[in-house]
Amino acid sequence: MKHNPASKLFGEFPPVPVSQWEELIAKDLKGADYEKKLIWKTIEGIPIKPYYTAADTEKLAHLKALPGRFPFVRGTRERTNDWLVRQDIPVNNPQDANIAALDALMKGAGSIGFILEPGTRYTPKDISQLLNNICLASAGINFMSAQPPEDLLQILDKENISRGGTVSDLHGSVEYDPLGTLFITGNYPYGEENAFRLAALMVNDAGRIPRFTALNVDASVFHNAGGSAVQELAFAMASAAAYLERLTSAGIPAAQAAKKIRFTFAAGSNYFMEIAKFRAARYLWSQLLKAWDLEPETAAGTVVHAVTSMWNKTVYDPCVNMLRSTTEAMAAVLGGADSLTVHPYDKAFSDEGAPFPARIARNTQLVMKEEAYLDKVADPAAGSYYIESLTSSLIEEAWKLFLQVDAEGGIEKAFIKGTVGKLIGETAAKRDNYIAMRRDTLLGTNRYPDPAEKVSGKHGAAAFWPQQKVDDRPLAEPLKLYRGAKAFEELRFRTENHHGGVPEVFLLTYGNLAMRKARAEFSSGFFGSAGFRITNNPGFGSPQEGAEAALKSGASIVVVCSSDEEYPEIVPEIAGIIDGKAILVVAGYPKESLEMLKDAGLKYFIHIRSNVLETLQQFQHDLGIK
Repeated sequence: MKHNPASKLFGEFPPVPVSQWEELIAKDLKGADYEKKLIWKTIEGIPIKPYYTAADTEKLAHLKALPGRFPFVRGTRERTNDWLVRQDIPVNNPQDANIAALDALMKGAGSIGFILEPGTRYTPKDISQLLNNICLASAGINFMSAQPPEDLLQILDKENISRGGTVSDLHGSVEYDPLGTLFITGNYPYGEENAFRLAALMVNDAGRIPRFTALNVDASVFHNAGGSAVQELAFAMASAAAYLERLTSAGIPAAQAAKKIRFTFAAGSNYFMEIAKFRAARYLWSQLLKAWDLEPETAAGTVVHAVTSMWNKTVYDPCVNMLRSTTEAMAAVLGGADSLTVHPYDKAFSDEGAPFPARIARNTQLVMKEEAYLDKVADPAAGSYYIESLTSSLIEEAWKLFLQVDAEGGIEKAFIKGTVGKLIGETAAKRDNYIAMRRDTLLGTNRYPDPAEKVSGKHGAAAFWPQQKVDDRPLAEPLKLYRGAKAFEELRFRTENHHGGVPEVFLLTYGNLAMRKARAEFSSGFFGSAGFRITNNPGFGSPQEGAEAALKSGASIVVVCSSDEEYPEIVPEIAGIIDGKAILVVAGYPKESLEMLKDAGLKYFIHIRSNVLETLQQFQHDLGIK
């Protein structure tokens, strides 16, 4: 057979029309509602279809763009997908931070984020110590501070010159974000006027250093307050627009100002949504700059930094955080991030910067580069009907919200008025409810807990739930940064520290083998989420035998695990024997016999539609656990 290089791969397989797919789906559904069964909505309100085809993307204008070309939805690099592996290091002591930075750079990091103490005066000697033996032409240098020293860039420039370097050698950032400080403390650093005076000063100083930015739009604060991807994108663009307004009002040309702004986005656990978010961010920024009549290429040099989410990280079963961060890091990389910080898996409860967690975080990225080769192909997500459709939906919804904020006078007025906090608060409440109902899973926390794990002896409560620093005179209610696991962790922490010891939950299994095993497993996970000690049983020969064994165990809670059909017969007998000596619970929600069981004195039924958090809180209250 003669080979035809022009023939398409799998050309002998004709495309399946949408009508044929729909016909098969309708047949399988057997009359069930298509929308209810197969279409679900994300927390952003975006409907997700069961499948996508070329028809879903044929009208998307951004598909015509090439990698490295306006509107940069496909990234700013034409041929690769390379990114900087970044490690963030707290600067409690310049010399110690330098040692940690050198170690990170020698072990694969390409960029360092120095976390400066807010308001601390760093001398030229301090900066020299901090950067000692670091090749400034090779490593990205970033300074993270809510209140950076005014002369920081001047000191850096002089340090570089003293080593024989040129301004083109330096690359990195001063991540000054006065709006970010407003969002999380309720007020501007230094006061409004001085905050933006410093911003203009930083931008002017950075003007001498081509590859250095001075302002950072840290959109991760919206994510870590429980916000959605749409809100993160919209409020990031609104913040960037506010910076452009402020800087141009200070006499700085818009093109210069735009080049000195970078973005930081959080990478969350919704894998495909997060890939789309990073792609959408570049498109939105490009369109915003276009509206300012700036050259399209102005957006080409804009740095988009990614950090793994803190919102979904947990104190219990912390090694699972490594897995979460891996998924998040992949999403950021496939979405085209320029640099990435993977937080150590213990960051939720430790700022000590221990070597092993830092190494795992760094190696997560190195595996993606050195073993998975995710840096080799430009825009690896391109062409996916699903991701392209998600990207378009995010662009559309984020732009709508951006215009809403703009109509209120911009992000600052919208925040002070309370609009931003209200919208994020509503989304956060939905997220919290999903976790409470176990519609969303946090492994090791609200599902599949490790019953043997204890953390109260390792850390105090303050390590898990640090107090957010709020300004003494806030202009508005700050965004509340928190972790989604917090409420369940509080439950379990209270159980661990209960003066009366850890309560026992006795699973009284009886009857139908399949049902009792399934409900015992469900009950173990349910009560295990609060740290209760679970006593499972293989099955009792009679309700009386089970009830007497439960009383003998001294358990605080007895859960009857059987089938709905057997409950009307066995539960009243068990309730009579228990006679209030323990809290009696039925696993399941037997509708047919519900009223009869309630009349027999049953108060508690646990099932898949239970609000697990509220139910466990009630049990703790009944047991005197505070």
